[in-house]
This record gives sequence, C-alpha cells and structure tokens, in this order.
Amino acid sequence: MKNQTRLMRMNPPCGETRREFLWEAGGGFAGMALTSMLSADGFFGTARADDSLRPKASHEARPTKACICLFMYGGPSQVDLFDPKPMLTKYHGKTMPGIDKDHLFKVRNPGKLLGSSRQFLQHGESGLPISDLFPNLARHADDIAVLRSCYADSFAHGSGMLQMNTGMVRQGYPSLGSWAVYGLGSENQNLPGYVVMLDHRGGPINGPPNWSSGFMPASFQGTQFRTSGEPILNLQPPARVTVAQQRQQLDLLKRFNQKYSATSPENTDLQARISSYELAFRMQAHAPEAVDLSQESRQTHKLYGLDNPRTEKFGRRCLLARRLVERGVRFVQVYSGGGHGTDTWDAHGDVNKNHEKHCGATDLPMAGLLTDLKQRGLLDETLIFWTGEFGRTPTGQSGKGRDHSPRGFSTWMAGAGARGGQAIGATDDFGFAAVENKLHVHDVHANMLHLMGLDHEKLTYFHAGREHRLTDVSGRILPELVGG
Repeated sequence: MKNQTRLMRMNPPCGETRREFLWEAGGGFAGMALTSMLSADGFFGTARADDSLRPKASHEARPTKACICLFMYGGPSQVDLFDPKPMLTKYHGKTMPGIDKDHLFKVRNPGKLLGSSRQFLQHGESGLPISDLFPNLARHADDIAVLRSCYADSFAHGSGMLQMNTGMVRQGYPSLGSWAVYGLGSENQNLPGYVVMLDHRGGPINGPPNWSSGFMPASFQGTQFRTSGEPILNLQPPARVTVAQQRQQLDLLKRFNQKYSATSPENTDLQARISSYELAFRMQAHAPEAVDLSQESRQTHKLYGLDNPRTEKFGRRCLLARRLVERGVRFVQVYSGGGHGTDTWDAHGDVNKNHEKHCGATDLPMAGLLTDLKQRGLLDETLIFWTGEFGRTPTGQSGKGRDHSPRGFSTWMAGAGARGGQAIGATDDFGFAAVENKLHVHDVHANMLHLMGLDHEKLTYFHAGREHRLTDVSGRILPELVGG
C-alpha cells in the first residue's frame, strides 16, 4: 500500500497543479468537447462547409464587394500594349546594349530587338499611354492603374499560370478566388461564391489547379460556368421528379453522408459535397435568372459587343460576370485564350497578328464592362484585375514573334478605390526587365487583397504545421495605388 501511494505521488493521475490537470485532462471528455468547439471555429483549419460561405467582416473598411479577374492566357506583350519603348524602336534589329547572356537572368539566345509597330497615344485627363490595339479600353484611361514593373519566377505557361493564380509555381495551393471567399464569404447563398468562365476554345494548360481551393475545404474552389447552353450541366432534375420529392431525396442523402462524415471530421471533401448538393438545389431556382442575358436590353448587348461575332463570346462572359457580382458572387474569373498556339496570347510567330486577333475580341467587351459597372454605381465596389501569366521579350522570335518573359510585364487594376490614370513602376529602356518599383506577383496579390479590404498578412490558413498566406512571406502595399 505504501509503495502504491509512493507511485501515485511520483506519477499523479491528473497532475498536481491546475495547469497540469487541465493539460492531462485533454485526453478525456473535456478535451473532446474543447476539440469539437475549436474545430467548429476553424482552429484546426477545417471550417464547417455549411458555414464557410457566410458573409464575413473584412479587415479594413472598404466598399469593395467583388472582384472580376480578366485573365489573358498565353502572355500578353507589355511593349505592344501598355509600356511604350521609343528606344526599342530606335534599336530595332540590333542586339540590346548591355545584355549579358551568362549572368543577366541567364538569357538564352537573346536575338535581335523587335521594335513595336503599335502607336501609343495619351488618353484621358491623365494622358496615360495605351496602345492602338485597345482603342475602346483607352477611353477608360483615367480609371485604370497600370502596374508596369511586375515580375514572376517562371518562364513556363503551367507554372506561370499557377503562380499568378495561387502565388506558388507548384500545384496544391488555394487560388485567388478561394482566398477571397475564405476571407469574405459570399453575399449570395444561392449562387457559388467563386465562378470561373473559360475561353470557348478550351481552358489553360494545367486546368483546375488554377481555380482549386488547394488545402482549404473544397467549398472554396471555383465553379465553372458555361456561357452557351446550360451554365451548369445536369443542374435541372428529371421532369418527373417534383421539388418535394427532390427535397426528400436530398434530406435522406444528407443524413447518410453526415453519419459517414462523423467518422472522419477532418475530411472536408464530403462536407463540401453535402453543401454542394444543397447549393445546387437552391441554384435550380436562382441560377437560370442570373445567367439569362435575354433580360438585358439591346443597348447593353451592343455595349458588350454581343452583336458582333468577333466580340460576342468574350462579351457574353463579361456581361455574365457583371450579372453575377451584381447578385453577390464574390469572385469571378474570365479567361481569354484557350487551347494552344494562336488560340492563346502566346505570340511566338507573329505578335501583331496574334494580338490584333485577341485584342480585337476583348477590347470592346472590357470597355463595356467598365462603362456598365460605372453607370450602375458598381465600379467603386468591384475590383477589375487584368493580367496574364507573364509578359514577352523585346527581342524577336521567328522574325515577327516574341518569346515568354517573366522579368518585367504589365498588369492593370480598376475600380474598388484604385487610383486610376497612372502607370506605376517601370521596366528598362527596352522593356526587358522591371527596374523601378519592382512588383513581384506576391506584391500584386497583396494590393489586390488590400483593395478588397483584406490584410494579406492577417489572411492566413493553418495547414501542415504552419500558417499559409497567398503572399507567402512577402508582399508590400503601394500607397500610390490604394491610398494611405
């Protein structure tokens, strides 16, 4: 008995202090209750799928409610669109002065400089120079802030797309829309919080990882909408099934799924599936109206270019994007360019021919989107972000084309309080690399989030033992863009 008492003193069952008692009791019923409450609050990075899309307060008081990302897949040429370079024209056909093939960005076969044949006129009260390839967009020069000094880490389309969409060059990370919906939720519980519309010719080279939720719950991933026919396949039930019957079926399926899900609460895929069934049921009543463009006036159709075969398809996606954000969808991504070769902005063979084709298809719809949002009082609360995965070289390829270049390229933002009518940062005299106020992709994302009222350093998600951010461990805010 004495030996047993001595052992109990040496190894007390629940500790000798209150702290030890609470710590060691964590393996019992108290720990189970605490774990349940912490899990419900998302402490373990597993937010409940049924609550994940509820509206949330932003970090900063800004009027922004939504973001429309216009993604030009393939790599638009900055020196032919938003970054005029007189020196490039002057040295056309010559080797770029000062280039070092061994040390400067490890340039491979730099070739001869290819001067741009585009005209850059000053537009708006600001005098912002924009290429003649965008005559309609140029009318909104005072609304647009061009970021001329962007740079990325990859020359390849696949990893470049991933970095611009997720902040990382490898798969498995949440995309821009996932971060936005995770941080702010969605204002419409009857439509997805995050919608993706691909080019009619196909999607980007590495597909769904560009709009994936990565290690976040699957409820944050993008939902693809089609712009012709039914927006979502198999959304409508068979004609013989009534609404009441469908509701009973979903309730039964939900009970089965929840019972099974209780055995593995850390698996968010099933919870997201349960939520998606419920969302699809609600969308049957709300999605048809949201995507019904026949409700729009003939004047609005013309504004977006729906009356012209050249602009109709991209214009339809832009008009649908406006209708979705107007109805509370948080993030909409619209792609231009699909498949491969000349069907994208990848201008290896002839940059003029390529960009005349794609600018001609997107210029009027983008201008129409800005005009429409402004007329409806939505531009102040909607961020428009235009980008590609990287830019193109000032040197020529195949005579008239340009190769990939992540060293320096242009993106632009409008709306949501962004200060338009300016160009921020600069590339060198030839448009080869960013040299002034350099903006890594993480910096671009940090400013996007800021304009949406989110602090990129506070917007974190715990996974695999660490807090993750869209901007990883960097990112800086541009006061000249966002104010303050």
